[in-house]
Amino acid sequence: MKSGFVNIFGKPNAGKSTLLNSLMGEKLAIVSPKVQTTRHRIKGILTGENYQVIFSDTPGIIEPRYKLHEKMMQAVKGSLEDADVALLIADVKDDLAEADEIFSSLSLTVPSLLVLNKADAADPATIQKATDFFSGRDYCREVVVVSALKKTGLTRLMEIILSWLPEGEAFYQDDNLSDLPVKFFVGEMIREKIFYLYQDEIPYHATVLVQEFKEKTTLTKITADIILQRETQKGIVLGEGGKMIKQLGTLARKDIEEFLGRKVFLELFVKVRPKWRDNDTFLKEYGYN
Repeated sequence: MKSGFVNIFGKPNAGKSTLLNSLMGEKLAIVSPKVQTTRHRIKGILTGENYQVIFSDTPGIIEPRYKLHEKMMQAVKGSLEDADVALLIADVKDDLAEADEIFSSLSLTVPSLLVLNKADAADPATIQKATDFFSGRDYCREVVVVSALKKTGLTRLMEIILSWLPEGEAFYQDDNLSDLPVKFFVGEMIREKIFYLYQDEIPYHATVLVQEFKEKTTLTKITADIILQRETQKGIVLGEGGKMIKQLGTLARKDIEEFLGRKVFLELFVKVRPKWRDNDTFLKEYGYN
């Protein structure tokens, strides 16, 4: 039996969340075209006949500008400390030197695999150039080329991960796919739709707090607050005549119903908490511990 923590690190928008979802075969982490979508460490528990891999998606590595960013980077630090294997993911067409600088600064002490992602959107010469660039780095045990979106190269990646994973008993004995509560994923699904529907500052100034989660006979009732920083943002989120928030609720509800496998009644409220991203009390209340 092999068991251990395989944690994913990289710049924002390198494809960490998509890789986690593809490896798990389930959508655990929200994704969007915008950077810094992931704010929490999200664990996915993949159990096979003779292995258990606990994957962790982590926030993209950035220079903190707010206390929220500091909390995000603390999640990265915690993932560095308990990793058995590290997956260093880079967009194959990205700035290789910049990615190298980030990976070199991590001071990793565990086997590290360099995952070149988005190979479906790159030509062979670009892939070879990136492979050659990372192959000689001290932190890189092996380079693996994948497309997390198209799910190519993942079988080989899993084989290499299992070869480096330590022997040991499973950490989790049940069939759960994550150690996070259902309420967390519900809040994330709502936040994902904010990233898709609203432009510019709104997604980065917003968070979601699930206030009520009640399973009734015929459906699940969910009440959630959308937290914003400024009063002017409230009108944008609501939209004219409440049009935008209705659209947000409809899209989020469909995803939540698919996730839960039952009907959902979703009620959304918009609240303003000035400078919540720099307020320790608010951050703790909203789950950024």
